[in-house]
Amino acid sequence: MMMRKIQLPFTQTQKVRYERANERLQSLSSTVNSDASVIVTDTIPVNHEDAFLKGHGTSEVDGELLATVCGVVERVDKLVYVRTLRARYKPEIGDIVVGRVIEVAQKRWRVELNFTQDGVLMLSSMNMPDGSQRRRTSVDELNMRNIFVEHDVVCAEVRSIQHDGSLQLHARSQKYGKLEKGQLLKVDPYLVKRSKHHFHYIESLGIDLIIGCNGFIWVGEHVEVRDPVMMIDDQKDDEMFSSSSSTKEQSHTPLKTRQNICRIGNAIRVLSNLGFTVTVEVITETVNLSNSKNVDIHEMLGSEFHVLVAENEAERRREKRKK
Repeated sequence: MMMRKIQLPFTQTQKVRYERANERLQSLSSTVNSDASVIVTDTIPVNHEDAFLKGHGTSEVDGELLATVCGVVERVDKLVYVRTLRARYKPEIGDIVVGRVIEVAQKRWRVELNFTQDGVLMLSSMNMPDGSQRRRTSVDELNMRNIFVEHDVVCAEVRSIQHDGSLQLHARSQKYGKLEKGQLLKVDPYLVKRSKHHFHYIESLGIDLIIGCNGFIWVGEHVEVRDPVMMIDDQKDDEMFSSSSSTKEQSHTPLKTRQNICRIGNAIRVLSNLGFTVTVEVITETVNLSNSKNVDIHEMLGSEFHVLVAENEAERRREKRKK
């Protein structure tokens, strides 16, 4: 895999180290090549003895499979195709997405999802704040702004894709809904690979991480997913306390937690700048690298740390290949 060309004030030594790490990554990709970056006319290695299917971005010329677009080689069973770089998000049903509310409309919220069209979250497609399962009423519609307002960050799942390309979302689980006390980051969607798990809890740092398939990533203070029955009981108990003390407690986030959020956020920014796939394992390793090298949070966006991350990633892939 070839790293992006980034505009940073490298010293001559840093530039040499960065280019050397880039060469190592390219050599590893050329031998493993399951996720190698290619440009137009590059040859894609395939086993001609086994049958394979030509997918998007490929063409067979003189017995060789060539790339017709710039991107990353993907293989699904016998299908070989090239996923274009910097492409906009291409949704699939079941995708976990993070977005920002841009409009409160009649019985629905419109959500910006880094897609050509906005997502639609219907009032009937989400759990009520108290966790109760019931039909929505006109009172619920009037109180929609008590749930989400413009600029709120929310997490949901793609329920369906309409004929006009618009997305219908749903949030019928306690793990979905409004996200608070954290940072929303944006990376190119091709840097996020679909997996079974997009919700992560980094226990050592006390941080929740939601890697949206649409390229929006949420880094925030850990929140326990609560049972709806417990929520109703707690709501009754909360009436015994004053609203002022409750508001003060909810708004407080410890300094260490805020620092961890910023450190993870900067780790994601560095990985995005370098063009590395964003996974919880790589993010955690980048954070650990910054701690082991005593790199301050604000220094993580500097040239030296970018070089360190590139070198560390090249070494990690080399060790992984040995196994």
